[in-house]
Amino acid sequence: MTHGMVSAPQPEAVEAGLDILKDGGNVVDAAIGAALVQTAVDPQMCGIAGFGSMQLYLADSGVHTCIDFHGRAPLATRPEMWEKRIVRECDDGFGFVLTGEVNEIGYQSMTTPLTIRAFDEALTRFGSRTLAQMLAPAIQYCEDGFPIRPGVHGFWTRGAEAGRIARSRGLTDDPATAKIYTKADGSLYGIGEMLRNPDMGRTYRRIAEQGVEDFYSGEIAQKIDADMRANGGLITLEDLGSCTTEPAEPLWTDYRGYRVATNQPPGGGLMIVVMLNILENFDLTAMGHNSTDYIATVSEAMKIATVDKDTRMGDPKFFDIPFDELTSKDYAKRMAERIKRGEKTPVPRMNLGGNESKETTHICVADTKGNCVSMTHSLGSSSGVVTDGLGFMYNNCMMVFDPRPGHAGSLAPGKARFSALSPTIVFKDDKPFFVVGSPGGTTITMGNLQAILNVIDFAMTAQEAVSAPRFTATSDTIEVTNRVLRSTERELQARGYPTRRHAFSHMIPIVHGIRIMDGTLDGGADPSGDGMAAQV
Repeated sequence: MTHGMVSAPQPEAVEAGLDILKDGGNVVDAAIGAALVQTAVDPQMCGIAGFGSMQLYLADSGVHTCIDFHGRAPLATRPEMWEKRIVRECDDGFGFVLTGEVNEIGYQSMTTPLTIRAFDEALTRFGSRTLAQMLAPAIQYCEDGFPIRPGVHGFWTRGAEAGRIARSRGLTDDPATAKIYTKADGSLYGIGEMLRNPDMGRTYRRIAEQGVEDFYSGEIAQKIDADMRANGGLITLEDLGSCTTEPAEPLWTDYRGYRVATNQPPGGGLMIVVMLNILENFDLTAMGHNSTDYIATVSEAMKIATVDKDTRMGDPKFFDIPFDELTSKDYAKRMAERIKRGEKTPVPRMNLGGNESKETTHICVADTKGNCVSMTHSLGSSSGVVTDGLGFMYNNCMMVFDPRPGHAGSLAPGKARFSALSPTIVFKDDKPFFVVGSPGGTTITMGNLQAILNVIDFAMTAQEAVSAPRFTATSDTIEVTNRVLRSTERELQARGYPTRRHAFSHMIPIVHGIRIMDGTLDGGADPSGDGMAAQV
């Protein structure tokens, strides 16, 4: 048995990972097995036709690497193809409203599906089990079903927001999708009712028998291609055949004697680096956790990183990122001095290159030997499209590209959008100390940052770190959760900060983490979700 811990937003995924560790599998096996269960029990949060990023540190074999599997715009994409469809910008700056919602739902909203390729690669390179073995728990959930959790149902019933569609359309517009997610009377399944998806189970069985290449060049690929051609989709057999993951070295910084490893662009790790470098110039502990000074200071670092993301970060294959400046301690010190002078950084909301959906999921796995995996994977907010008979849903990551040519986030064939996905590992004395990650769109980096600060600056346990009241500043407004003191909010307003108080006690993102101290593990699962952290 491998003594380890799993933390994830779905209890079913945590238990699947623990079962794999009990059976002698390693942390990579457990992470992929759990992630595949996530695709079955959270089928709009993630899926095999999605995207993501994983960081792996394997002390046993001296491996430390990232596997990025960001979806890329299909080869048929053209920068100007949606320019004449623009109705307006979404009210909150998250994407554009287009005629026919073609960027948000339906057959043109998908980028290349890389998740199942990445899972297979991770197992082949670093696992001790096969993809077929790791698919077995997910197949069981597809065939036997699972009771619909409140979080799943809450997403299904989310209404129209800021110009975007009501999410129920993603379950009802497409006949093949409606066949899975609606009952005979056309209504959605309710909380606690069993959802079965035997078509997805059969697809998973075929991948287990034929291998992952069947998805990219075999019978499954042929079915995908035929469905796309019949319905005006952009993805072709050529797109599927050219799908490749991106191996990358972790992006590093130092923070108060700890070494922090995160992911490279187009992931969001560079924002983590910028914010930590700035905040190292302040005595946050002396300020007090979530004090007025603390929230104002951290929020300014968030705003600076957000402006840098909007204007100077993107897909490095298409965009020249000034790495040397953004990662330098001198730049961070200059930004810190600006904060100390009382300057407030304005955040223009026109560039959309880094925005993304909050419909994502995460998993952390670690063992007592110091091996660990942090992985975030997603469908965006899902396209609502299922190829009849295949069962799985496609991503809708084309939604966040800018339909206006000539912008950093504009459409281009083969391009990946900038993503806030930032699975991160903090090292102490060259050994993993804190493994963290989260879903939550543009707020992912802000949640991960605060969990890191909570553990390092305030000596919190993993559960305390992910449970503490949070705030975020990705615009001129500081957004706070309902457990941040109202007196603190009033003091922020007196300093000239617009604020927005959320009625709920926690805030997207849903952060998960594992702390490793002297060979012992303590895990945290964000109480705003219905996940858990558990160990064997």
